[in-house]
Amino acid sequence: MTLDGKTALVTGSTSGIGLGIACKLAEAGADVMLNGFGDVDAAIARVSGYGTRVLHHPADVSDAAQIEEMVSQTRRDLGSLDVLINNAGIQHVAPVEQFPVARWDSIIAINLSSVFHTMRLALPGMRERNWGRIINISSVHGLVASAQKAAYVAAKHGVIGLTKTVALETATTGITCNALCPGWVLTPLVQEQIDNKAREHGDAARATRELLMEKQPSLDFVTPEELGELTLFLCSDAGRQVRGAAWNIDGGWVAQ
Repeated sequence: MTLDGKTALVTGSTSGIGLGIACKLAEAGADVMLNGFGDVDAAIARVSGYGTRVLHHPADVSDAAQIEEMVSQTRRDLGSLDVLINNAGIQHVAPVEQFPVARWDSIIAINLSSVFHTMRLALPGMRERNWGRIINISSVHGLVASAQKAAYVAAKHGVIGLTKTVALETATTGITCNALCPGWVLTPLVQEQIDNKAREHGDAARATRELLMEKQPSLDFVTPEELGELTLFLCSDAGRQVRGAAWNIDGGWVAQ
């Protein structure tokens, strides 16, 4: 698999899933525009190690104007936008009747609306070249629900619906649009949930095992590297007829 001459934009890519995917894309030869609020210098250094061009844009993806500037800069400074990975996301846990309205609005903006904005801006150039790969990082929570995660579950279900719509709109072109639905991945968001359980039990190992036992039969985390490899498959010629898929990679979560 080679992505030589291609450019990728990966939102939420200074840590976790996004950084793992960005590394795999760079390893395959793609130039990469990173985005996110984590350790930018460390992320750039890691992805740059594969020898391709790597830049970072600090867009707050809850703001459509900043997304537009990020997409424009990707094209301006790296030449095109061929592979779009929508990964940025935030979480908040509370019952619906106690869910802060501002948190609902920000989760929908970052986890769902940003996906719409990046796609609408990326698609014209992809259509001109008749080639593109759009991979939206949904979640197992785009397929099934969990209590107290109303905004996250709603947004991730929305991402899958939006993915299917764009897949149909591009079905006769060289552009594919798919969603990945990871189970538990040891990202900062998940680590926060483990830390909360550990404070209850006083045992981080027990908290980790309980988190996995509750939902993920493999009792093992999905890794960012595994998600990166699946991304590369979808970018390859072998994945050209995978269109509108919601591909769960979840240790058996939704098989139950």
